[in-house]
Amino acid sequence: MTAILGISAYYHDSAAALVVDGEIVAAAQEERFTRIKHDPAFPVNAVDYCLKEAGIRRDQLSSVAYYEKPLTKFDRLLESYIGYAPAGFGSFRMALPLWLKDKLHIKRTLRKEFQVPGQKIPLVFTHHHESHASSAFFPSPFHEAAILTIDGVGEWSTATFGRGVGNRIQLDAQMKFPHSLGLLYSAMTYYCGFKVNSGEYKLMGLAPYGKPVYADIIIERLMTLKEDGSFQMNMAYFNYCQGLTMTSARFHALFGGPPRSSESSLEQRHMDLAASIQSVTEEVVLRMGRELHRRTGLKNLVMAGGVALNCVANGRLRREGPFNDIWIQPAAGDAGGALGAALFTWHQLMGKPREATGQDTQHGSWLGPRYTTDAIHRFLVSAEAPHEVFEEETKLLEAVADLLAQGKIIGWFQGRMEFGPRALGARSILGDARNMEMQAAMNLKIKFRESFRPFAPSVLRERASEFFALGPQHESPYMLQVAPLLESQRVPLSEDDRRVMATASDLFKRLHVVRSKLPAITHVDYSARIQTVDEKRHGRYYRLIKAFEHLTGSPVIVNTSFNVRGEPIVCTPEQAYRCFLGTDMDALVLENCVLLKEQMNQAATAAERATYLSQFELD
Repeated sequence: MTAILGISAYYHDSAAALVVDGEIVAAAQEERFTRIKHDPAFPVNAVDYCLKEAGIRRDQLSSVAYYEKPLTKFDRLLESYIGYAPAGFGSFRMALPLWLKDKLHIKRTLRKEFQVPGQKIPLVFTHHHESHASSAFFPSPFHEAAILTIDGVGEWSTATFGRGVGNRIQLDAQMKFPHSLGLLYSAMTYYCGFKVNSGEYKLMGLAPYGKPVYADIIIERLMTLKEDGSFQMNMAYFNYCQGLTMTSARFHALFGGPPRSSESSLEQRHMDLAASIQSVTEEVVLRMGRELHRRTGLKNLVMAGGVALNCVANGRLRREGPFNDIWIQPAAGDAGGALGAALFTWHQLMGKPREATGQDTQHGSWLGPRYTTDAIHRFLVSAEAPHEVFEEETKLLEAVADLLAQGKIIGWFQGRMEFGPRALGARSILGDARNMEMQAAMNLKIKFRESFRPFAPSVLRERASEFFALGPQHESPYMLQVAPLLESQRVPLSEDDRRVMATASDLFKRLHVVRSKLPAITHVDYSARIQTVDEKRHGRYYRLIKAFEHLTGSPVIVNTSFNVRGEPIVCTPEQAYRCFLGTDMDALVLENCVLLKEQMNQAATAAERATYLSQFELD
């Protein structure tokens, strides 16, 4: 047995992943166990889970792989600070203690964590973008593919071009810090009042409310963009190399004022800025994709890195780009680097073969902990929580489908927890996509978040092309591509509705305009971030949507992550139960156990809500 443990830590989204004899056995982010969103700490709990899931001890590990080279990264930081001295001293003074405490001593930490008497477990340190590239290619369904990785920054690289064939990857070209599409997007995220490394998806969701009126200014003033997608940034407009903020006074003057304060009102200017940076990002990704195809001549593409989570750009690249098919690592950010480091060690360093079957080996990205109905039942009895246990799956799914059809909002907890930022039908909150009140209810009463944020649909794989501009040959099982709704699913707007959509400063008013037959998942630009659901990957979740289709004729439901704003996705039945009590969810399904809010102790529920919501910081 060859067991390789991959680890990412000390930046954001720390994680562990375990590969045994080439198979992905387990993977999880540390935040799911500590309940600290984007937890950067060494992933002690995630490591323990992975080993427990595989039933192996630390002394049975063949090697431990870390997802980047810390000394090379430290060299980049020092060179940047020296290059901007003395302006960068404040930032340097804050960063240095973290490096001296943890980041420079990762090898020592790994030795201590995996110390076994009489045995020295080999340690492997991969390059950051090698980890991203490996996480994208090795689990993919392709024997050979072009590789595109784009993020903020690893050691020096901010984007790489490469190719994968069989059991090997090769990175041929790179963009280097400080010129970075990820950091450019994060700078606008910061300027529009959202948290860096957390709020970028909010900016993407805000973009359809605006117009890209600043796109030319971004390209002309902030960067020099080339036809191949590479660019140089005008660093006079940015502050991340030397300061404690992303943008400079010159940036603020260019766009009409200081950064927006968090939680303050959004102006049309912010919506237009979001639309503009999104438009520029899509253009850069399209150019990179075309150049990569020109260089490699390969028909398939794989992607990873934080920018690969920009599902709108991904959707355009699939529809307009030169590749026949695209596969994106579900945990495309730093968490997925843990998996990439382990797979790089197995295939690239150990030379182990890899067989591409046309189906990815990510197991639906359901790689986290699972819980039995018996264990859940015992917990609910101890919590004195009224519930019904269904012995037959068919009866369970019929009951849940009926609740959905009634407009109820369901907490859905089953199988193994997802690895990556998307809820994929294991730790999800579900609703009826046909219900025009569903989006507002979920945002304001369940997620407690901004009303403009869109929700994603889960749709039966075999029927997706009836609703969305996604060819029958394509799929999106990991919710990483946006596709437009077909014209046949859209609803003509009245003149009053057109006026509201064009001029209303209140985003809720725009959101409330019914634009399609599936209003709960239709964004203002008629797009949707789709998840195609098939029985092989998704099992019971697929069968639930089939039951809903049988009852209503609709194969589409709303799927959002099982958490509230600022909280990591729930991991355990206890966490799911507390989230259920702390929100306006109508029902909770824990494997074969079903709880109805109307049967709960209302006084206890109210007290639990206040306690529960107070523990999470808004992100």
